[in-house]
Amino acid sequence: MSDHPASDQPASDPAASDATAERLRRWKLLLGSASDDADGTGVSLNPADATMNRALGDLYDSDARATKGRGGLGSSAPRLSRWLGDIRTYFPSTVVNVLQTDAIKRHNLTQLLLEPEVADTIEPDVALVSALIGLSSTLSETSRQTARMVVGKVVAQVEKRIGEQTRAAVRGALHRAARVTRPRPGDIDWNRTIAANLKNYLPEYRTVVPQRLIGYGRRVPAVRKHFVLAVDQSGSMADSVVYSAIFGAVLASIRAARTSMVVFDTQVADLTEQLVDPIEVLFSTQLGGGTDINAAVAYCQGLITSPRDTVFVLISDLYEGGVAEQLLARMAELRAAGVQAVTLLALSDSGAPAYDRELAAQLVELGVPSFACTPDAFPDLLAAALNGDNLMAWADRYESDREHGLN
Repeated sequence: MSDHPASDQPASDPAASDATAERLRRWKLLLGSASDDADGTGVSLNPADATMNRALGDLYDSDARATKGRGGLGSSAPRLSRWLGDIRTYFPSTVVNVLQTDAIKRHNLTQLLLEPEVADTIEPDVALVSALIGLSSTLSETSRQTARMVVGKVVAQVEKRIGEQTRAAVRGALHRAARVTRPRPGDIDWNRTIAANLKNYLPEYRTVVPQRLIGYGRRVPAVRKHFVLAVDQSGSMADSVVYSAIFGAVLASIRAARTSMVVFDTQVADLTEQLVDPIEVLFSTQLGGGTDINAAVAYCQGLITSPRDTVFVLISDLYEGGVAEQLLARMAELRAAGVQAVTLLALSDSGAPAYDRELAAQLVELGVPSFACTPDAFPDLLAAALNGDNLMAWADRYESDREHGLN
């Protein structure tokens, strides 16, 4: 007889068996084999898994399938439309975005994505917009209209995500900047004044004696601050161009601020008049080409009439094709005049790109912070600039928080 009870010797463990089956299923999907015995797993895929496997195979195994006469994603618009529907059914949106981007890069599908029946099934994202605006000059009028529809979806999504946050941050900073301690009677903010003087309450008179009045300069000119965005439109900055156009349009909607936006490569284009429509801004850009940052900063200097009321944001990876010495001299002049200046190596979710580290370090020595910024953090950066905060210290805190996963 055994020394142990029979109940302590389970013939099988259902949980372990299920875990093994799940591991084999995942291996089969990873290996991508269609037949049951080709990979040695011995696993048969259910219909849903088979569809998922086929969708991944159409993208990543299409070269091999083409040699066997089965074609890949690019055979027709209906096929691509079905593929887009499949990946949206079986994968989360973050994975869908990755798959779409890989499809564009691996199979040059951008033109096919502009078919109306396909455009309706696309999961719009910034990477797709970047691809479309890069082709904008070569699109037919019909394709251009479809492209505008796709770009419009992304613009609406991003504006919903960051628009109100930006307006709230900027308006709040503008109100704080306009607060005065010697307001005229009609400009006294009584709620804030009373709150600030509660320590001066006289019980016997049941009143507060205000030693410090707080108010808003409501009768100063409506435009109190000037935002100047200078955006590098070289190909590596495509995502940053998309976000910059949307932020520019949001800022232009704030009455108490004036917003100017220029894009540049070796030429400078002032797109300020188009800021009422960020889609038009995007289709006015021409991604690619060289870079002359010095010429762009020179142009922006001419736009600035009140330096101490100006926030200048240079969005560039700093690979200068112009005269770097002149660029540094111009940035030093802006800082000396009182302009709040910052260089964003990227305005995107993807982190810092490759950039000219030497030029970035030289700008930092001038007091111009140079770092990559996510769209979600950009409103806080603008508010810090409007509040007169030390932007170098703000940038250091921001980068430290990012390194520790706090933002």
